[in-house]
Amino acid sequence: MTDQVPQIPDRRLTTPRAAAIAGVIFGLLMIAIFTIINLNIPAVEEDTGAWLETSVRPVTIALALIPFAGIAFLWFMGVLRDRIGLLEDQFFSTLFIGSGLLYLGLVFTGGAMAGGLMTAYFLEPSIVTEGNVYIFARAVIYQINNVYSIRMAGMFMFVLATIWVRTGVMPRLIGLITYAVAVVLLVSISFIPWMVEVFPVWVLLVSVYILVLDFRYRKDVDEGTFDEQGEE
Repeated sequence: MTDQVPQIPDRRLTTPRAAAIAGVIFGLLMIAIFTIINLNIPAVEEDTGAWLETSVRPVTIALALIPFAGIAFLWFMGVLRDRIGLLEDQFFSTLFIGSGLLYLGLVFTGGAMAGGLMTAYFLEPSIVTEGNVYIFARAVIYQINNVYSIRMAGMFMFVLATIWVRTGVMPRLIGLITYAVAVVLLVSISFIPWMVEVFPVWVLLVSVYILVLDFRYRKDVDEGTFDEQGEE
C-alpha cells in the first residue's frame, strides 16, 4: 500500500462582499454619534455640566453606538488593505494600521471616560459637580476627541493618500483631495467641535466610491465585458 497524500481543499479566505459597506456604516454611525454629542453637550468653555440632567438619554445612546462604529472601522481598514493587495509596503502599512488603530483606541477611550463620568454622576452627583472633577474630566475627554483622535485621523488619511498616489489603486484626484483634508485635520484649530465629523464624512464618501467601483466591476464580469482577471 502506498501512502496517499491527503488533498487539502482550496479554502483561501477572500474579502466578503458585505465588508465593502463597512465604511458606510462607520461613517453614518460616527456622524450620528458626533451630531448627537455636539447638539447636547456645549463646548468646553460653555459647559457647566447642566446637560447631565437634561440630555442623558441621547448621549447614552450615542455612546452605546461607538463600539459598533469601531467594529465597522476595522472592517473598513480591511477593505482598504485588500484593495492595495500585493502592492502593500511594510513601512506605509505600519503607519496606516498604527494610525488607524490609535484613532479607534482614542475614540473608545473618550467614549469610555464620558460613560464613566455619567455613571459617577448617577451614583453620587456631588462627586462630579463639586470641586473640579467635572471640569478636569470634561477637558480630558475634549482633548482626546478633538485633538489627539483628529490628529491620528489626519495621519491615517495622509498615509493612505500617499499609498494611493504611489500605487494608483485609487484615482489621483481622490489621493490629492485626501492629502488636502488630512493637512486640515493635522493643523486645524482644536476648538472647533464639528471638526470631528470631517473624518467620518471622508470615510463615507470613499466607501461609497469603492462600492460603486465594485458594483461596476461585478456587473462587467457578469456581462462578460471582463474576464476573471478583470481584463477586457
